[in-house]
Amino acid sequence: MPAGRPPLVARAVRAVRRMPNPRLTGLGSGLFCAAAAAALGGLDRALFGASPTLYGVLFLPVCVLTGLWVRRGDLSAAPVVVPIAFAVGLTAVAESGDGVGGRLMGLVTALATEAGWLYGGTLLAGLTVIVRRVRLVRRRAARGRPPG
Repeated sequence: MPAGRPPLVARAVRAVRRMPNPRLTGLGSGLFCAAAAAALGGLDRALFGASPTLYGVLFLPVCVLTGLWVRRGDLSAAPVVVPIAFAVGLTAVAESGDGVGGRLMGLVTALATEAGWLYGGTLLAGLTVIVRRVRLVRRRAARGRPPG
C-alpha cells in the first residue's frame, strides 16, 4: 500500500458519507420507489427486451435506498410501499396479450413468477428499517443514561 493513502475501508466510508442523504416522508418514499421502479422497468424494456429477472435484480438497490431514505417517523412505510412499487415497474416488463384482460393476466403471471424478487426486496427494505430503528432506540437510550 502506498504511503499517504488511506485504507480501502476508510475511503469507502468517506464515499458513502458523500452520497445524498434525503429524508423522505412515507408518501415521498412511496413516490420515489414507484418512480424508480417504473424507470427501471421502462429502461429494461427499452434496452434489454423486458427481462423480468434483470428488473428484479435492479429493483433490490431501490428497496435498500427506500429503507435508508425514509425519515425516522415513517420507517414503517418502506416495507409497505416496496411491493406496490414492484408491481408498478413490473407492468413495463410483463408479457401481455390483447386488451385490458391480457395485460392484467400478464401482470398477474409476472407477479407470480417473479415473487422471489418481490419478497427479497421487501425483506431488504424491512431489514434496513429494522436496523435503523434499533440504532435509533440505542441512541435514545444512551442519551438517557448518566455518563460512565
